[in-house]
Amino acid sequence: MKHRFLVTFLILGGLFQCAEDAPNDYPIKPVVIKDVRINEGFWASRLETSRFVTIPHAFTQCEITGLVDNFEIAAGTKTGKQSGVYSFDDTDVYKTIEGAAYTLMQHPNEKLSQYLDELIAKIAAAQADDGYLFTARNNNPDWLVRRAGTERWSYLAFSHELYNAGHLFEAAAAHYQATGKQSLLDVALKFADLIDSVFGPDGIQSPPGHQEIEIGLVKLYRVTGEKRYLDLAKFFLDERGYSKNGRELWGDYAQDHQPVFDQEEAVGHAVRLPYMGIALTDVAALTGDRNYLEASVRLWENVVNKKFYITGGLGSVGIGERFAGNYELPNLSAYQETCTSIANVLWNHRLFLHTGDAKYLDVLERSLYNTMLAGVALEGNRFFYPNVLASRGYHERSGWFICNCCITNLSRIMPFLPEMVFATAENSIFVNLFTASGAMVSLAETNIYIRQETSYPENGKIRLTIDPETPENFELRIRIPGWAQEEVLPGTLYQFLTPLSTPVRIAVNGEEQPLNIENGFARIQRNWEKGDVVEVELPMPVRQIVGNENLVENRGKVALQRGPLVYCLEGPDNPDGRVLNLALTDEQEFTLEYQRAFLGGVTVLKGEATAFDIGNDRTLHLMEKQPFTAIPYYAWAHRGMHEMTVWVVKDPAIAKPLFGHRIAENSQSSSSGGEGLSAINDAATPGNSRDRSNGAFIWNTGGDTVWVQYDFEEPQEVSEAAVYWLIDELNGGIQPPSSWRVLAKIDGKWAQVYTPLNNWDTEKNQFNRVIFETLKTGSLRLEAVLPDEGTSGILEWEVN
Repeated sequence: MKHRFLVTFLILGGLFQCAEDAPNDYPIKPVVIKDVRINEGFWASRLETSRFVTIPHAFTQCEITGLVDNFEIAAGTKTGKQSGVYSFDDTDVYKTIEGAAYTLMQHPNEKLSQYLDELIAKIAAAQADDGYLFTARNNNPDWLVRRAGTERWSYLAFSHELYNAGHLFEAAAAHYQATGKQSLLDVALKFADLIDSVFGPDGIQSPPGHQEIEIGLVKLYRVTGEKRYLDLAKFFLDERGYSKNGRELWGDYAQDHQPVFDQEEAVGHAVRLPYMGIALTDVAALTGDRNYLEASVRLWENVVNKKFYITGGLGSVGIGERFAGNYELPNLSAYQETCTSIANVLWNHRLFLHTGDAKYLDVLERSLYNTMLAGVALEGNRFFYPNVLASRGYHERSGWFICNCCITNLSRIMPFLPEMVFATAENSIFVNLFTASGAMVSLAETNIYIRQETSYPENGKIRLTIDPETPENFELRIRIPGWAQEEVLPGTLYQFLTPLSTPVRIAVNGEEQPLNIENGFARIQRNWEKGDVVEVELPMPVRQIVGNENLVENRGKVALQRGPLVYCLEGPDNPDGRVLNLALTDEQEFTLEYQRAFLGGVTVLKGEATAFDIGNDRTLHLMEKQPFTAIPYYAWAHRGMHEMTVWVVKDPAIAKPLFGHRIAENSQSSSSGGEGLSAINDAATPGNSRDRSNGAFIWNTGGDTVWVQYDFEEPQEVSEAAVYWLIDELNGGIQPPSSWRVLAKIDGKWAQVYTPLNNWDTEKNQFNRVIFETLKTGSLRLEAVLPDEGTSGILEWEVN
């Protein structure tokens, strides 16, 4: 089918421009990437790092790990086996292309453009004649065949065929808008046309497992004006939660347990859900059907009121990367996958564009400055996948992961940031985010240049210079963040401990203005002339935050915030490297100190805390007052692995369960069969691997998969297992196991813990330690495969 391109009218810009006018659309339009320059300060340095480090790093890793080769293997131009272990590996390439395209919108670069041309040629060569493109299916790797078969569209809940297509479509739209080239867009449209011919009321009636294609189809609709792409996006949303033609629902993990209009609680995978929220909001805007908007808002309200971390991330359970129940927000085992903060930013941006309510920007800003920024190191080439809110010193960023979705997602969100700073609607200009920048805005057939000068988030002073080509009467709307109006976040999940004493101030040309705030925006209507200056001052004292009483994890604790930044305490800045043993008071006093050369330039908070400890008798001991330092949460883990916490206790007594006992000692042990079970958790450190002076556990079977298990009195947050193996070939033929692993019981099911190093060692005369992603569980199991001859045993199994 011929696509209706209006190439001669193409405006090379952001994602909200259509090739032809749609009958419905967002009432608020962002000022697109090409018309905004972030030229200095906090975000400028990060965008430069993204352009020169993160995006090249992502491309390099896609080449090193063979993800680019997969396209050549599919095309038959290279021999070998499919690289990678996930069916969504193609999207790492697509997302990085998308990010590179955004950088080209502001910084034309012939070398990068040529690299993209070569990469796109490889992608195009891998496409089947009928448009199908999915290297994991084209190349039929054994791991995918075992799980999903060889047939197209089989096992959609797992295969990620449609998810991959969505990221291809997003990348293609961005590349076309950045360069005017149709090379990748032709690939995307050919694949989209195939999907459109296969799925629908007269074809396969099934949603994708992982939402994303809906977002990509909307992008294609905007570029081409082909309404059937929008209709297909709507179809995929409408199919979710309905069982047709014998299709088995995939359950709440995939938000496929109910129709989207009936879903009121955020459940399941914590990236899939906000992606669905984005799609719902897009479809609502472009069809004019408010039912989709209302469905999106219902889920948003549940998230923000009951399932939202103070640092702006989603998802508290690592196994399954998913939401837990309402108010279940643990700290040590917080998951907060970096991708969830990115999805949340994009979701809230769409909700703002639809409603004009600044509360969505407040939520966006929290995710942007805290969890999302923590996901990437200041150097731009090391990353967090999960983002905990407390650490016993087991966490550091990595340069690449087996699953790299967060790294390549960061590659595309960073250069997209300029599109979220300003927006327009009818006769209004919105100032949404505060960063040193300039923008050319078209309003009522007049071009208006806005210059924003600020050191935000170091301080809350913002200076806006308005330069219309000719005098123009319009309304300037400046977001006044909720944190500057006594609101941590919309809803009741968090509150400030004490009221704010300093008001917001706004002046125009030096004359102070009365605050006329509506939907979170200060509104200034006037006839603007060239050189008019608006000065905004947002108060930025240090604020203590307390959680809703239903947040059991954080009762009796406080978090620290200044402006949009949540702070944490980290070991290197505090005596003895400890922070989990500090307590603050309600009347806590703070001093501020800006350190330009420290952690990229940060304002640190200083004060005096009470240190405490738990003695051998397990009683609480208060120690002397000692100084403490707090840094922005995004800046932690740049100096090695140390203790860290966001939530700090006010009453040391409530920390006793965390520090006053050994987890293994106080658990109930069981096994699949063996003798001497009580020895494994008696807290006696062996002298060597043959030392049975304190007893030993020995399995009494060989060649089988066997286990020992700890059941805790109440769920514990654990992140380390250390096993001292009994190895004594001369006395009983006791050898180390052939292999072993640790499993946790989550929602009644056993799942292996995730450790990026995969170091399941069986060395003699030492504890063999495995550090894994912190999780909360009531039961932990050590599973071992015994040697073919003889058996294995354990002297001690520690859990931390």
